[in-house]
Amino acid sequence: MVSYEDVASMIDHSLLKPNLTDKDVEDGCRIADKYRVASVCVRPSDVRRAAEILKTSPVRVTTVIGFPHGAATTPVKVFEAKEAIENGAVELDVVLNIGKLKSRDYDYVEADLQAVTAAAHEKNVIVKVIFENCYLDDEQKIAACRIANEVGVDYIKTSTGFGTGGAEDRDLILMRKHALPSIKLKAAGGIRTLERALEVKNLGCSRIGATATVAILEKLK
Repeated sequence: MVSYEDVASMIDHSLLKPNLTDKDVEDGCRIADKYRVASVCVRPSDVRRAAEILKTSPVRVTTVIGFPHGAATTPVKVFEAKEAIENGAVELDVVLNIGKLKSRDYDYVEADLQAVTAAAHEKNVIVKVIFENCYLDDEQKIAACRIANEVGVDYIKTSTGFGTGGAEDRDLILMRKHALPSIKLKAAGGIRTLERALEVKNLGCSRIGATATVAILEKLK
């Protein structure tokens, strides 16, 4: 049997759509608090407000860095990370540089992630690296896992939710196989039901990114 807490503690409630209003974000933060999920993942400009709303809540504030393409320069990503932390973010979902990875410029990708991770870990902030698997072949996904191992990130994540695909079972299996046991796995993209949440949990995921939080958790309440 799976408990409500087992599933709620996996969910990063996603509030990243570009057309969300301030009220949408505030309402989403209150949903995250009501359902006691792991975190709410907001756009960088919403971090300060989310932190204010959730200041007495166990729900953590997450934001995205280099979103959604990972193509910002390293100093810009580091600045984004530091500003987000100052504004109240305690977890960062960082998009690796997809183009550089596909170009096999692995040194660039590693240095880029290392700089952001160092800035975050200095403040005890969790780093989740987004691969965006829909654009990668298996060799590139494995290379991304090896880079994540070298950098010492906290999580690896399948997708932004804004690419051409989401969390696929075969990708989760591959990522779990090639990442160090100390690195956790996050699935994002297409997880809209309790059944799917449990499927990815059984494949080794500790977190999921979801907009369908209410639908997923109401079945357990």
